[in-house]
Amino acid sequence: MTTSLTRKAALLATTVLSAIAAASASAAVATGKQDEIKFDLIPNAAFVDCIRADYAHQPKAHVTVTRGKLNDTLTLDLEWFKPGLQFDLFTIEHSPFFEDGTKDGSFKANKFGMAWYQSDVEVNKGRGGRTQIKTILLDQIFGFDSDVNLAPVNTFHVGFWFNNPADAQPCSKDPIKPTPFNGEHKAGPFAMISVPGARSNLGPLCTDIDWSVSPARCNP
Repeated sequence: MTTSLTRKAALLATTVLSAIAAASASAAVATGKQDEIKFDLIPNAAFVDCIRADYAHQPKAHVTVTRGKLNDTLTLDLEWFKPGLQFDLFTIEHSPFFEDGTKDGSFKANKFGMAWYQSDVEVNKGRGGRTQIKTILLDQIFGFDSDVNLAPVNTFHVGFWFNNPADAQPCSKDPIKPTPFNGEHKAGPFAMISVPGARSNLGPLCTDIDWSVSPARCNP
């Protein structure tokens, strides 16, 4: 049992470190508009055993975003996931992690801020899958609500949630409360999500950071 737990912890740590390195590399060159960015998502440690295909591999989620003339293209590639799982992809305002992948202790449950439903995600029989969307993403993605005087809010993070709470239940001793992150507003917890930049605290969809203000903001 101890050996198994050690192996699982090592696999999870490797995935988190790889994702952080990718995010840091993206942030390091964020000195102007970029035509393409790549970053990995990190798993929700509490539920990683409910998404993995086996204990020999750590589930991976890699994101590539390419800037276009009228809109941008985001490609999400999954590897080593349990076949048949379904998720819901969102761009969101806040991540529950710091830039080094540790939990943000001040983050309150499901307080992800502005959330924008982008796509459904399915894992194929080969334990992977690819999902692609075309919309406004890099440096400009936002939402607002003039009815309640909500000013424009950027959603620079990327994450996906269990579509069915039952798929995550084996990883929790307590009954899982539904979250609003699917079309029926009865999703499960988040499965994987991006981390903020090391200095900017902005999500990876911001490539052009304005350092002249504090806190830093994104140049649209």
